[in-house]
Amino acid sequence: MAETHPHTGDRLHRRGLMFILSSPSGAGKTSIARAILESDDEISPSISATTRAPRPGEVDGKDYYFVSQPEFDRMAEENEFYEWAHVFGKSYGTPKAAIREALKQGRDFLFDIDWQGTQQLSQKAGTDVVRVFILPPSLDELQRRLIGRGTDSEKIIASRMARAQAEISHWDSYDYVVVNEDFDACLQEVRQILCAERLKRVRQTGLIPFVRELLKEEDEE
Repeated sequence: MAETHPHTGDRLHRRGLMFILSSPSGAGKTSIARAILESDDEISPSISATTRAPRPGEVDGKDYYFVSQPEFDRMAEENEFYEWAHVFGKSYGTPKAAIREALKQGRDFLFDIDWQGTQQLSQKAGTDVVRVFILPPSLDELQRRLIGRGTDSEKIIASRMARAQAEISHWDSYDYVVVNEDFDACLQEVRQILCAERLKRVRQTGLIPFVRELLKEEDEE
């Protein structure tokens, strides 16, 4: 991590960002997301609201916000979600309020969502969103990884492969595309993207007063 001047770093506030990672199942998105969250204390996982029941060990407000279907429908009706969808009979959505406030304080959020969710989020959050798509080195390798998990039947793997090709077709809707041929190299590239996006001038909300102060010092001299 680059060193910062102790006084300058305190003054140069920045706005947080919404960092989206998307990929076909098996391309490594979840492992990369986990590695980033474990090593970077400035970014948090986005917490979704859901109508499904908590699984053993899951905590309300930490893993998900568990809500009833009527409450979820009310939130959707009142535009309280950045994005939402019905998946396998249950509803999932990303609440706006807590994220909006945290972004102002410079907190980043990581989103593990598909192309459809990415489109919704981009439309509502604009420049706060950074979209990264992770590709497998080949479809054969993707299939090998899915089989190697040992968790899915042949039928489910075939379904995931068909869905993967549909998801890959949307690659050009993303700001960045990286190929996960080597996990460590791919992780490093994703970290570099996150670092560069944090340094973008438009996110440096403390730059204007800082530069004004510099110019004022010049005038005084």
